[in-house]
Amino acid sequence: MMINKRLIGTVPDSVKYIRKNVVCQWFGLIVNVGMIFSIGYMLEGLITQNFDNKRLILTAAAAVIAIVVRFLCTLKVREMSYLASKSVKKTLREMIYKRLLALGASYNSKTSTAEVVQMTAEGVEQLETYFGSYLPQFFYSLLSPLTLFAILSVVSLKSAAVLLACVPLIPLSIMAVQKFAKKLLGKYWGEYTSLGDSFLENLQGLTTLKIYQADEHKHKEMNAEAEKFRRITMKVLTMQLNSITIMDLIAFGGAALGIVISILEYRAGNIGFMGCFSMIMLSADFFLPLRLLGSFFHIAMNGMAASDKIFSLLGLPAKEGEKTTEISADDGPITCRDLRFSYGGREAIRGIGMEFPRGRVTAIVGESGCGKSTIAAILMGINKDYGGSVMAGSVELSSVREESIMKNITLVSHNSYLFMGTVRDSLLMGSPAATDDEMWPVLEAVKLAGFLRSEKGLDTALSEKAANLSGGQCQRLALARALLHDSPVYIFDEATSNIDVESENDIMELVRSLTETKTVILITHRLVNAIHADNIYVMKAGEVVQSGTHADLLKRGGTYRTLWDTQQNLENYARGGQV
Repeated sequence: MMINKRLIGTVPDSVKYIRKNVVCQWFGLIVNVGMIFSIGYMLEGLITQNFDNKRLILTAAAAVIAIVVRFLCTLKVREMSYLASKSVKKTLREMIYKRLLALGASYNSKTSTAEVVQMTAEGVEQLETYFGSYLPQFFYSLLSPLTLFAILSVVSLKSAAVLLACVPLIPLSIMAVQKFAKKLLGKYWGEYTSLGDSFLENLQGLTTLKIYQADEHKHKEMNAEAEKFRRITMKVLTMQLNSITIMDLIAFGGAALGIVISILEYRAGNIGFMGCFSMIMLSADFFLPLRLLGSFFHIAMNGMAASDKIFSLLGLPAKEGEKTTEISADDGPITCRDLRFSYGGREAIRGIGMEFPRGRVTAIVGESGCGKSTIAAILMGINKDYGGSVMAGSVELSSVREESIMKNITLVSHNSYLFMGTVRDSLLMGSPAATDDEMWPVLEAVKLAGFLRSEKGLDTALSEKAANLSGGQCQRLALARALLHDSPVYIFDEATSNIDVESENDIMELVRSLTETKTVILITHRLVNAIHADNIYVMKAGEVVQSGTHADLLKRGGTYRTLWDTQQNLENYARGGQV
């Protein structure tokens, strides 16, 4: 009942702490039984007028020893519970972390960030009770009634047998609700993670919601989800209260029955006063361990429901096999042949061929949704399970270790993330061993050094997502970090979107300068940025429909010429509107 061998086997270090916990509780029970018998012995002497100092001293000594021993046992039990909980939390969080590393950059294609956060935090916390309290109490609850029966059967076999016979009624009541509880708690965690997903998404997109005045609509949606979560929570609480009531009736009813039988046995002269007193005082101890187990049961069930989701996360397929292949700057051009990729059955890339030689700028252009960024994600190893071939020199990209891809290919996008901290902290992510003397040249190259010198230099603080910088400054800093990374291949995916014209021109100038030593792939919807590219691939609906230089493509007409004329007309119109 509620013993998950897989879960226990996942955290084997906890077993020794659970075992010590049970031993300490059992030893505390033994000394408590000794104290009860000694008190009964003293009271029997008073009733039979056979009381002497020997009985008093014996009782007092037994009571003092029992109190001290039980105090020490209680401390030890708490320590073992803490160590078991600590072991499970540390082990499971390390396993989740390692699994995310194994999943690599594409982890969020298989699970949501909100679910990972919830399972790592709340889900693992729920298992603290399972290992720290439920499992030790489970084994102690089996041991305690058997121990008491063995001791009290010597006093009154009839009373002890009745008490022992009533004990299984509590686990039977627990088992009766277990199937229903498991299903209910599964729904509970489903609603919990769904609410967490919505909350995180709405929090991240709060600015957008405000801009489009859609926050009220999302507010109502979240209220509806919160109401569903409230209802399932109340169902869980109702189930817990009802089952606890049933267990209380069984526990205290069974103890009362044992007491009545003990008194009847005493009146019949079958047992003495000491035996009757001990039976009365210890009858509840037959049931209290299982009653306490019942109170842990519902929390443990919650942890078990959480463990199902944790194991689902840990069971996500990692990167195929143990890849050992490396790539380097000398491996030759990156070449795509018959490349295909689908999103859930929708074909986004349809058998394209491309080549990205070293020392040249290769541009990929086309309307939004044509598949440009999908290619970048494939080259970065983020989009896996592609069809066809992507060769880095003579090496197939799907066989390359992710660490090698990240070392040799750098992606700079329009939404490159900047973390809270200082400018130095941000740059060190690109090159952990970089010195200040190495940082300033790249800041000069992106034309951000002057601004930073007017602030606090490399110690200039960055707020969350560098919100205290302008869009152009953020993009310049992201580019400086990428330059420090110093990889052989750079992919610029809409790197100049949503920034001012001056920053755009500076960045494009720097991109062109990289071709002296790097392979540069430029993905852009603005054709003016691709004018100086050595080769331009024009995409439409997941296919390459044209390729060539800017001048050649304009002469040929077709898709590229149509896009160029459209964008030029829009820009001319905008300039005319400003005059």
